[in-house]
Amino acid sequence: MRFDTRLLHEAQPPDPLTGAVNPPVYLSSTFRQKAPNVHSGYVYSRSGNPTRAVLEATLGAIESGRAGLAFSSGLGALTTLLEAFPSGSRFVAADDLYGGTYRLFEHHRRQFGLKVDYVDTTDLDRVRAALDERADLVYLESPTNPLLKITDLNAVARLAKSAGATVVVDNTFATPALQRPIELGADIVLHSTTKYLGGHSDIIGGALVLARAKDAERFAWLQNAVGAVPSPFDCFLVLRGIHTLGVRMRAHGESARAVAETLDGHSQVRRVYYPGLADHPQHRLARRQMSGYGGMVSVELAGGKKAVLRFLRALRIFTLAESLGGVESLVDHPATMTHASVPRAEREKLGVTEGLVRLSCGIEDPADLADDVRRALARL
Repeated sequence: MRFDTRLLHEAQPPDPLTGAVNPPVYLSSTFRQKAPNVHSGYVYSRSGNPTRAVLEATLGAIESGRAGLAFSSGLGALTTLLEAFPSGSRFVAADDLYGGTYRLFEHHRRQFGLKVDYVDTTDLDRVRAALDERADLVYLESPTNPLLKITDLNAVARLAKSAGATVVVDNTFATPALQRPIELGADIVLHSTTKYLGGHSDIIGGALVLARAKDAERFAWLQNAVGAVPSPFDCFLVLRGIHTLGVRMRAHGESARAVAETLDGHSQVRRVYYPGLADHPQHRLARRQMSGYGGMVSVELAGGKKAVLRFLRALRIFTLAESLGGVESLVDHPATMTHASVPRAEREKLGVTEGLVRLSCGIEDPADLADDVRRALARL
C-alpha cells in the first residue's frame, strides 16, 4: 500500500467485536481479571489500553519502526527517553533545538550528570570531531526549530553507529509523510503528536518509535514505570489526525511556499528560512532526503523587535500563539515565547534574534496567507 492508504488502514482493522471502522475509545482505567494475573492482555490503563494500542501500532507502522509508544506530551516522551541513560551519559545534540528540549537538557538533567555538547549537525566534520570523545546518544532535529536547518540523517547515523552512539531524531516538523528517519539509519524517532500528527490543536501528546526490538521492550517498560501516558480519548484524536496527514502535509507545504516566496526578497526582510527555497543552504539535501518541505517558515525582519511587534499586530489570519502544525496558521516570536529558556547570548549566536518570527502555515487558501503576510509587511 502507498503511504496515504497506509495512514487509514495500516494496523487499524475494524473492531472485531462490533465491526466499527474507527477504534472504540476505551475509557476504563482498569480491566477485569479472570483470576489473579489471568487476563485478556489489559490490566490497568497506564500499563496498556486498547485505544492506545491501536495508535501505537499505527505510529510504529507509518514510521517504519518495530514499535511505537504514545505519551502524554512530546516532553513526556523525551523525559522517558532520558530515563534510559544513567548519570554521566554524554549526548551530542544539534545546536538549534526546540526550547523545551534545551530547557530539559540544561536546566534539569545537568544536575543528574548529563553532559550535552551542541554542534552544527549540518557540518559533518563537526559531528565527526564531537564523536571522537565517547558519546551515548546523538540527538537531532531535521528540519530544526526554529531555523529550519537540514541534517544529512543517513550520514550522521553512519558516523554515530561507528562511534557506538544511539541516534534519535525529532521528526515533528517533517512527519513520516515527508521523511522517515528510521529508513535513513535512526534508532529512535520522537514526535510531539500535538503538532502535525494530531493536526487540529486540540490535544497534547508525544510518541517514541523504536527501530530495534530490544529498545521497544526497554522503553515499553519505562513508559509504564514513568507513567507519562496519554488518555484514551487523546489517542483517538491523534489517530483521527493521522488519517488526513498526507493531504494536510501537502496543503501545509503549498501554504508555506506561498508565504516564503512572498517574504523572499522583500525590503523589510533580512532573511527567510525555508528549505523549499533554492537559496536555502541545504535545499538540495532537503530535496533528496524529504518528499516535501513542510509547513514551517521562519523570517528575520530587518527592523528587529519593533518591526516584529508591528508585523504581529497587522496579521489578520495568522494567530499569535505557541505551538504549530494545526490546520489554522499560527505565528510565534521564538526569542520571547518557545525559545525563551535559551540564554539570549546562545540564541543570538545561532541566529535566533529578536527580529526572528516563526510561521506555522495552515491549510487556509495559500493566496489568503500570502496576502496576510504582504499586508503586514506593508505596515513596516
